[in-house]
Amino acid sequence: MIRRLSSKDTNAVWEIINEAARAYKGVIPDNCYHEPYMPKEELRREMKSMTFFGWQEESELVGVMGFQPVKDVTLIRHAYVLPDYQRKGIGTILLNHMKQMTKTKCLLVGTWADASWAIEFYQEHGFKLMPNKDELLAKYWDIPQHQVENSVVVGLEV
Repeated sequence: MIRRLSSKDTNAVWEIINEAARAYKGVIPDNCYHEPYMPKEELRREMKSMTFFGWQEESELVGVMGFQPVKDVTLIRHAYVLPDYQRKGIGTILLNHMKQMTKTKCLLVGTWADASWAIEFYQEHGFKLMPNKDELLAKYWDIPQHQVENSVVVGLEV
């Protein structure tokens, strides 16, 4: 079931993000990957600036996805599913929920250029690679230049 997450869920969200992000190790540049992938303090800040939803199987949270309205778009942020639960439709369920939740006409996702599985996931759901990714990353995200250089943006009009 989908549920809105709160600060009480911080530890579970942190574990999901860091476990699932291990897929990036050896794929993205070494200067972009570190462990933990997302420090807990950074997650706490992120959870204050956006809304997180999670997929729960019985009593265990197994997938998370955040959304953040920024200016005239909505960003999908921190979309992760525990490895043992991947490829079972959980990401699709969460993404469809985000599509319903947005009040803007465009959803954007920034992801690593070398994370082909992530790009393909979004493309399977109608997202398209945005040709002006540097402009979009500068306008809607606050990320370091080395991350901009190694990222793509996919978008969907809703």
